[in-house]
Amino acid sequence: MQISTLISRSARYFKDQICLTEGSRDVSFNEFDRLTNAVGNALIASGLEPGDRVGVLLPNSIDCLVAYYALAKAGLVRVGMNTRETVANHHYKLEDSGARAAIHCESSSFPVEININEADFASMLTHADDSCCSIDRSLDAPLRLGYTGGTTGQAKAVTLTTRGELAEMSAFLMDLVPDLEPQSSFLHAAPIAHASGAFFLPALVRGVRSIVMKKFDPGAFILLAEESQATHTFLVPTMLAMILEEPSLEDAKLAFKKISYGASPIAPSLLERSEKQFGRIFAQCYGQAESPMVITFLAPEDHDRVGACGRPFSFVDCAVFDENDLPLGDGEIGEIVCRGPQTMAYYWNRAEATKKVFRNGWLHTGDLGYRDEDGFYYLVDRKNDMLISGGYNVYPREVEDVLMAYDGVLEAAVVGLPDEKWGDRIHAAVAVRDPEAFDLEALLSYAKANLANYKKPKSIEVWEDLPKSAANKILRRLVKQRLMES
Repeated sequence: MQISTLISRSARYFKDQICLTEGSRDVSFNEFDRLTNAVGNALIASGLEPGDRVGVLLPNSIDCLVAYYALAKAGLVRVGMNTRETVANHHYKLEDSGARAAIHCESSSFPVEININEADFASMLTHADDSCCSIDRSLDAPLRLGYTGGTTGQAKAVTLTTRGELAEMSAFLMDLVPDLEPQSSFLHAAPIAHASGAFFLPALVRGVRSIVMKKFDPGAFILLAEESQATHTFLVPTMLAMILEEPSLEDAKLAFKKISYGASPIAPSLLERSEKQFGRIFAQCYGQAESPMVITFLAPEDHDRVGACGRPFSFVDCAVFDENDLPLGDGEIGEIVCRGPQTMAYYWNRAEATKKVFRNGWLHTGDLGYRDEDGFYYLVDRKNDMLISGGYNVYPREVEDVLMAYDGVLEAAVVGLPDEKWGDRIHAAVAVRDPEAFDLEALLSYAKANLANYKKPKSIEVWEDLPKSAANKILRRLVKQRLMES
């Protein structure tokens, strides 16, 4: 099964029904098939060959999705790029992947053989041959390179295959969003270049209209959600927190039946506020670049299990291993590992890193957690982020959850600073609703009352905002770097 088959099949099934909406522009399922054919044929005519890597740097848009699936039809390998990243990030990814071409919205050229800017792309849409474009490649050949977030160092290219893409789509339809149907509509507010884009294929094959928001803004999100009466969306917790702070939410008449979330853990206090506002309609997906979006999921009815990230997706196998790669029992903290058709094939041009993360057939996630007796998994923290203070293990996420439960705190990041006595001195940076009125001493007292002595922050700073990745993940390493330099 090729992805081109899914697109042409949806065109046959759903014809002139709306597939995509962006502002005042609508594209039908038939038209999406033709547009991806046109761009795919134009790319082949430009001299590109199956297997060549092509960077795509476009904002959330219909054209972005057309570019993604034109590449799939033409047998070309997409190199994931994000408009929120720096020019240096873009150059690094193009050079690291050996990309021959880039489709982008920049005015200057990138260090590739073929630069396709917005004007070139528009010409492809209107003048290229839109007859069937479908280059069959092995299901295990590279489909796209998705770069890791680089939260702990230089980003690595994760090689993802058509087999893995189809597995991810199937997992969503079986477990995460089985309620998608032709009457549904999916609002893409998070970056399509990141997690939100994973919901497009499931929507496509079910005849669901995808509504594309070019750039996220909480007020604009509420307005568009109300106007479109969107039934589904995906948000990262940071976005959800911003929406809950928006005054217009109080009177908005929204139609959401399912709000999926992921990309970073959600604080119990934020989840409680979200369910109070929207109802028990939240579904969590836990994954990572190496196993995109698909390791475990937590259904809406299971959200009373505070801190759980869910049970494994239907065809994913999970376990918790100790430092010697031996399985641990229920309740014991170790590294979460998984295996299944959704995982990456390998790191691009990084054989040693691939061997390190794949051992005995298991993908080692680098996440610490445990499993309960009912088979639900709980994330404790990243293995590399664990702190040791006074000889005790401290998991930053646990401290952050407590800080975020305090009224007025919007975000929190906990790091360890070098200390001769303690090893790691626990320090926190927080972003708050009203910095001028915020009582920092009261927060310190609250932390002292709700955390074991060795876990409580020795100091807390109020920042205007916390540094984040292009996927809206808080970057603790940059928090620590800024503190060390101050």
